[in-house]
Amino acid sequence: MPGLRTERLELSPVSLELVEAIFAGDRGAAERACGAALPEAWPGEELIARAFHPSLAAIRADPARRLWGDTLLILPGPARRVVGSVIFHGRPDHDGVAEVGYGVEDASQGLGYATEGTAACVRWALAQPGVDAVTATTFPWHHQSLRVIEKLGMSRVGVREHDTLGELWIYELRRGR
Repeated sequence: MPGLRTERLELSPVSLELVEAIFAGDRGAAERACGAALPEAWPGEELIARAFHPSLAAIRADPARRLWGDTLLILPGPARRVVGSVIFHGRPDHDGVAEVGYGVEDASQGLGYATEGTAACVRWALAQPGVDAVTATTFPWHHQSLRVIEKLGMSRVGVREHDTLGELWIYELRRGR
């Protein structure tokens, strides 16, 4: 993904160098890799579990496929800082469906960064050859996530069960909508 800008954010691609620093728990190396200050909770085990569920070896084996579209949401300026990320679950296969996830650090929630950054990333994804739709999944009780999905114009297309946390709702936005 090329670096993009929105009204308030710089969207910077996630690099293999950044992922390696996060897995190593090396805050300094991670901040150097992205050129911005990281949220206090980053890097950490929760971030790794949520954003990088495959092993580091799997990401290293094919970073272009696994890190496809993965983006940091950065507040530009003299005190550049990462406020969140938009992560795709790898380059879409033959089905043409890209799954997106997003998150904003606690201190920056409720300011519209998730919607602004995710909307730009979804537009980018839908403009890529071979991508027909972008999906997102969330829990019915996760009101902040549902609000982002609603603002993106996604439609609910299904339900699936999470192993331990219950029902997940599946949303989709197709090319041309």
